[in-house]
Amino acid sequence: MTPPDFSDGPLQGVRIVDLTSVVLGPYASRILADMGADVIKVETLAGDQVRHYKPLRHEGMSGYFLNLNRNKRSICLDLKSAAGLAALKKIIAGAHAFMHNMRPKAIARLGLDYDSVRALKPDIVYCAAVGFGSSGPYADKAAYDDVIQAGSGLASLQERVSGTPAFAPTVLCDKITGQAVAYAVLGGLYQQARGGGGQAIEVPMLETSVEFVLVEHLHAAAFEPPLGDYGFARVLSKYRKPVRTADGFMCILPYSDENWQDFFAFTGKADFAADPRFTRLPDRVLHIDLLYALVQEMAPTHTNAQWLEFCDKSSIPCMPVRKLEELEGDEHLKAVGMIRIAQHPTEGSYRSVRSPVQFNNQDFKLRRHAPMLGQDTVQLLQEAGYSSDEVAELVKMGAVKVSGDAVG
Repeated sequence: MTPPDFSDGPLQGVRIVDLTSVVLGPYASRILADMGADVIKVETLAGDQVRHYKPLRHEGMSGYFLNLNRNKRSICLDLKSAAGLAALKKIIAGAHAFMHNMRPKAIARLGLDYDSVRALKPDIVYCAAVGFGSSGPYADKAAYDDVIQAGSGLASLQERVSGTPAFAPTVLCDKITGQAVAYAVLGGLYQQARGGGGQAIEVPMLETSVEFVLVEHLHAAAFEPPLGDYGFARVLSKYRKPVRTADGFMCILPYSDENWQDFFAFTGKADFAADPRFTRLPDRVLHIDLLYALVQEMAPTHTNAQWLEFCDKSSIPCMPVRKLEELEGDEHLKAVGMIRIAQHPTEGSYRSVRSPVQFNNQDFKLRRHAPMLGQDTVQLLQEAGYSSDEVAELVKMGAVKVSGDAVG
């Protein structure tokens, strides 16, 4: 018996219908696509709004979109039309999993709630990426990353440090929820593959982000009654920040008992080395502000290169502060091929950031560049059983859009 071919990744042969847009859902489906899944990106006639962010070389193909939607195929359907919705249902019937990021009432109006989709494919893995869990009073509230950063307590952490709440300058909640969606779908697919049938999965942004924040910040409040306030002191220290050296900025992070003793010796702080508050990790955490203030005080006495030499020799975690534009030139990231120049058939040269996950004997593959809107509409409809004439009629009706199907 010929063994299965997994040269494109462990999910090769798995088909996922992806009715998501913007960041959260597309990030999740990109993780799955990078592992070899055949991800069918279902778009409206206007396309995913991320397509249109400027600057761009051609309309509908922003830099944001290029990396977020690689290794996928695009079909463009008018789901408000009966014919467009029927086409999607035919495609779902041949899929292993279905994902969406619509609010419960909206997906129900389309007739694509779990029970309706399960009628099309009884063992479907159905995943709803939502803002708020459907059993709570916020179920139909609109949700974006900033909203969830506020509601999850994440934005309040900065108030503990600086006195003012602030958002993290990255769409953190979108991305951590996207990762949760990816692993949840993988769990559903594993159950399905073992004959356990389908699964209805809900991954809410708020709940995912609350769990994420409370991993360390529940801390003393985990006990009932609480043994202290919410919040983990080390990461809430106002001194926990990059320190200015003689010629730049560094993260210098002594952590273990040996790390701190080496740091005290290097900086001539024998009094700190002998202080019982700083000899063991549990005690150091209680006095972390004093230690971080010391690092901040001593950092300007040496250059980045000198700190790197000492820290690396002493196995003290350290790293210079890199600007975004410096990442591509970082010696480690260059060696592992993290950022590569790819050639898109319509957009030309662009930077592609590979998946960080590496499987043994399966190098990351850029199997498909991000598709133009509706690039694969014809092919996907034909795979679903439509004849050429039927596809032409759907185009004529405006139920589907075809764009650039000849492009590879």
